[in-house]
Amino acid sequence: MSIATTSYVADLDNGLAISYTESGTGQTILILHGGGGPATVAGIVSHLASSSRTVTPVHPGWNGTTCPEYLDSVAALAQAYLLLLEKLDLYEVIVLGSSIGGWIAAEMALRDMGKRIKSLILMNAAGVHVDGEVIADVFTMGARGVAEHAFHQPDKFYVDPSTVSVAQQAMQRANMATLRKLAGDPYMHDPQLLGKLGQIQLPALFVWGESDRIVTPAYGLAYAHAFANARFELIPQAGHMPHMEQPEKSFAVIDSFIQGSSPSCDAEST
Repeated sequence: MSIATTSYVADLDNGLAISYTESGTGQTILILHGGGGPATVAGIVSHLASSSRTVTPVHPGWNGTTCPEYLDSVAALAQAYLLLLEKLDLYEVIVLGSSIGGWIAAEMALRDMGKRIKSLILMNAAGVHVDGEVIADVFTMGARGVAEHAFHQPDKFYVDPSTVSVAQQAMQRANMATLRKLAGDPYMHDPQLLGKLGQIQLPALFVWGESDRIVTPAYGLAYAHAFANARFELIPQAGHMPHMEQPEKSFAVIDSFIQGSSPSCDAEST
């Protein structure tokens, strides 16, 4: 059965307009996409909307939307999304973030003075510095290099840029420019964030592709260990977006968590 999706624009008090879609009913899940844009989480939205209410924003500056000059960091974007939850009068929200979306989710949890967030799901998230685990530079490696680092089966997911329309190429360049603005310096992390994460008492689930070469499983495990109450789940034969390469395995651990599984405090892989 097809689930209806409705598009909205929320005008926040700070003058920022955030485009988002809603699907399904039930437990509210805010789904935050990675640098590749909303299409990278479409499968997650489709799966979760069958049993939950999904709210999926387009990050300002992605897919032709406007990113105001003052919005110049992931922390600022996290604050904007907390304002969105306030605008929509949402509480008990599960925040699920992929890649940079996971970083935004962590920053939101640190700033959630209104206690609107119930729990976190971070999927191959960026955002912290881990000694010995360098985040691969997606700005310098080209489309083929990104595929090689992001996927367990890169040939299956690599898209030759020459086969993409001129308009699509322009949008991708604009997306990457916004990503660079928000997270390019320091590259894909906040040097202080790792040490602050112990303040977050919310249950957190980390879902990580075993073959990710952008942010490695060792990086992810260190990230999870920094939380007070986190569980780390490794997905075999998957890379930076495990929900695309191993949807059944990824959704099984996500569904279990949403349905009430409490994460263990030791953040060990299961």
